[in-house]
Amino acid sequence: MKKINYKRYLIALACCGILSGCSKDFLNRPPEDAIVDVNFYKTPEQVLAGTAPLYNVVWFAYNDKSSHGIGDARGGILMSGSYQVANIRMQATDVTPEVYSSWTSFFNVVAQSNMVINNLTKYTAPSVSENVKQAGIAEGRFMRAVAYSYLVQNWGPVPVIVDNNVLLTDTTITRNTVETIWEFIIRDLRFASEYLPAAPAQKGRITKWSAKGMLAKMFLTRAGISGNRVQADLDSAAKYALDVIQNSGAKLMTNYEDLFLMKNNNNTESLFALQWKYDGDWGTQNSVQAFLAYGSEITGFGDGWGGDLGASLDMLQKYSPLDKRRKATFMFPGDHYSYIHQSVDDPNNPGKKIIRELQVPWNYVGTDHYNTRAWVKKYVVGRPEDNEGKVTQQHTEMNTYMLRLADVYLVFAEAKLGTAASTADPLALQYFNAVRVRAGMPEKTLLTADDIFNERKLELAMEGQVWYDAVRMHYYAPTKVLTMLSNQDRGSYRIVPNAATNATSWTITSDVPAFYPVTESNFYLPYPAVELTAAPNLRKPPVPYKF
Repeated sequence: MKKINYKRYLIALACCGILSGCSKDFLNRPPEDAIVDVNFYKTPEQVLAGTAPLYNVVWFAYNDKSSHGIGDARGGILMSGSYQVANIRMQATDVTPEVYSSWTSFFNVVAQSNMVINNLTKYTAPSVSENVKQAGIAEGRFMRAVAYSYLVQNWGPVPVIVDNNVLLTDTTITRNTVETIWEFIIRDLRFASEYLPAAPAQKGRITKWSAKGMLAKMFLTRAGISGNRVQADLDSAAKYALDVIQNSGAKLMTNYEDLFLMKNNNNTESLFALQWKYDGDWGTQNSVQAFLAYGSEITGFGDGWGGDLGASLDMLQKYSPLDKRRKATFMFPGDHYSYIHQSVDDPNNPGKKIIRELQVPWNYVGTDHYNTRAWVKKYVVGRPEDNEGKVTQQHTEMNTYMLRLADVYLVFAEAKLGTAASTADPLALQYFNAVRVRAGMPEKTLLTADDIFNERKLELAMEGQVWYDAVRMHYYAPTKVLTMLSNQDRGSYRIVPNAATNATSWTITSDVPAFYPVTESNFYLPYPAVELTAAPNLRKPPVPYKF
């Protein structure tokens, strides 16, 4: 991709307000002529430039805080006394910031995807091959499908919009039914699986394997929307997942912790990841380290505002001492990270600082030494010197995983289990156990739904995925999910290490338990207040989408 084309596209996006902030509401149609003119799509490079922002800027408002606020906090992964408390306590309202920012981000993805699809369909020059043109359209349809999968799982019925132009005059836009939204998602992903290339056009670009992996996950979730899991959808999920596993060439990274080093962006396990630039315009960077890192001493700047954020006690109780994923996901006092450095007081020179490898400190010193948080590690990449200089305040280039091979392995296992109480299917066990063995855990010889759900939680914690696993189960086992979420202890606790540095064991005890009731009334997110004012038809009963 030529840099000049990418810059031109970003400037155009800035002109329509995308980089500086979200539009007033999702019904505000982005002006198509501000993005591209009839003379733009003359080369394959220009087609790639036209779809490039679908990999970062349009997702920024979700990735910034909402991904871990909704995808992890609502799923019981996190606790805090001051940050994301509405989501942690399942008390989100129609004015909760993450409700609005995620809604507008997803519809921003939809709008920009529609624009790409429309512009490529109308304006691509004859000099561009049909394969390149259709691949660009497929990128748009893939991104639109993924955005709608988040929308339908968070809000249920939402409007399906494929033509931004109609929003100028159409006052009848209303919500569509959950069933037809899922069919819309499946159709978009089928198209993407057919027209995307087998190998990425550029590093980090999606392929047909990205689409097939996402199809597997979407079929698995759709299987339960009627209240009973549909075998045909489970079979489709297993088929697509196995195709990816056996034929894509993707491989698990050997060391789990290596997945979350910036130098390993777009590794062999990554099937779809958001692509960020640490030195680009606002909205093209990954900002999450600023909110997750426990302090500025490990970021090198004035950010690092996550000192009050940590794993929930419920989450910590799921880790075995053998599980290597814990250290890659949450920091315990006394943990050592050789690839992250910290600024600390120089014991030999009062008032001076030295830089050393990170030894996670405790934050309480008195008669006892303990921490009240298991701070977040995943997506915390450290200081500039830890990352070839590619870190500034609120800016890193760490990819955001949206789909990786381990996820597909677990999707396959769940699809093979299906409606049975347990399974000893050899392939399901093979791929499920591949995930466990990498984590240092013993193999299982029999799988249940709880085994798979808990394994997904351990594997994907702090990747914005756990909440959507709960939604998938809620479709066909709502009482079980509501009870599970209500019984998660999200209160305070104490972690006492056996050593100040390089600790190897810890004692974790509950301090003040906290449980928050979850019912059908607060399971799904409320529609943002500003959208209900701007689009009152959102209050009307949903109708089937007309294909």
